[in-house]
Amino acid sequence: MKIENKEQIIQRKKEIEQELIELLKETKSIFTLEHIKDVIYYEKETDDMMKVIAIFDRGGDISELSNILELANDAWNYFPHKILNGLSPAEKILEYQEKENKN
Repeated sequence: MKIENKEQIIQRKKEIEQELIELLKETKSIFTLEHIKDVIYYEKETDDMMKVIAIFDRGGDISELSNILELANDAWNYFPHKILNGLSPAEKILEYQEKENKN
């Protein structure tokens, strides 16, 4: 994942949020975008990402599951995590890249 700048992260996060909202409506889920963000932010167990996937998994075909996995992975990488001091993995990568560029 090559991160150019903070604006790129913000833009991608907005796109992911919109995709999640659309999928929640499409699957008629009882969950909200905030539920997903909370699962990611307050991650405690190694299988917490599976909780996000389970919100959307309706037992569809492999292409549907592939799309769900990709979107869940994107959300995981672009939404903040408490364990990362409120940053997303993408923001941590940008932080690391900026630090390396200074050295």
